[in-house]
Amino acid sequence: MEKRLMPIAKKLCDTIMKDFGEILSKKWQYDAGLCLKGFEAVYKECGDERYNDYIKAEFNYFINDDGTINTYNPEVRNIDHINNGKNLFYLWHETGEEKYKKAIELLASQFAIQPRTPSGTYWHKQIYPNQVWLDGLFMGEPFAAQYAKEMNHPEKFDDIVLQFVNAERLTYEPRCGLYAHACDESKEIFWADPNTGRSLNVWGRSVGWFCMALLDALDFFPADHSGRETLINLFRKVIGNVVKYQDEKGVWYQVMDNRRSDNYRESTCTCMFAYALEKGIRLGYISEEEYGKHRDDAVDGIISEFLKETDTTAYIQQGCSVAGLGPADNTRRDGTLDYYMSEPVRDNDFKGVGPFLILAASY
Repeated sequence: MEKRLMPIAKKLCDTIMKDFGEILSKKWQYDAGLCLKGFEAVYKECGDERYNDYIKAEFNYFINDDGTINTYNPEVRNIDHINNGKNLFYLWHETGEEKYKKAIELLASQFAIQPRTPSGTYWHKQIYPNQVWLDGLFMGEPFAAQYAKEMNHPEKFDDIVLQFVNAERLTYEPRCGLYAHACDESKEIFWADPNTGRSLNVWGRSVGWFCMALLDALDFFPADHSGRETLINLFRKVIGNVVKYQDEKGVWYQVMDNRRSDNYRESTCTCMFAYALEKGIRLGYISEEEYGKHRDDAVDGIISEFLKETDTTAYIQQGCSVAGLGPADNTRRDGTLDYYMSEPVRDNDFKGVGPFLILAASY
């Protein structure tokens, strides 16, 4: 019997292909990779080859026979650029083509030159000195864990745990039990609290990145590695506090712990939390008894609050297009409530579509 959300998921895939054409993006961008991980999940569930072909078309646009990647340069030291390596593992296994393996190795080489803060945590980007962003955990660590497992580098798991433990410690907000978007270990950037280095507010999507990063990295951790339990406990801690901020509609807000009049119900973080709840329950990290209603309410909330459907199209509305902090010459991105409410909102943002599609293939 077809899973409940699969008709919507297939319609979403068809809508994306119609709206974006033969290539999803001609820019090596992490959110296109996330969206296509969703296509992969839907393809594996329903077997429609059009979705598999769409994934291949995207990455064949970028990956050359020698494993180089058009538009990608590791010297830029942007950890966002590593995320699409997850798609390359899939294509390598699917096709057996060596160019994908070579490209995986190229992406993995970036970790060796990625700058680190004094605590040993990766800078999010070269242009963000000494800054740890929750987004970066999702962009780098699940890929690093898959690489460690599949390329036989078990020594790398310890560092993956370090990245999570440090980021959790640096961004934790005792006032609400949630996590700031980022932390500047040097406490020098204009948006950082001068005492803690943390940014000022809890952006929903950054916490969503954190939840998904933990779960997706755990997929590749050895059962006997001591860090496995550490990551499971971090996930239990964050999701236990996330559900406290789920509203009566089953969804979450752009800034999670605030109800200012211009704050709004935001779809990308809601899709991420629904994904995390479903996966966490399915894999036994959290219990159906305690979290099943939160998962089901989140799914119902996505459908009632965000989904716009016709006979042939589907759109998930109210997705924050982008939000960030700095750099030094961009003082508009200051982490205030006014800033988070000022960024554009759009339909079918890849950062919500991807998690929804993966959720739909399992729920």
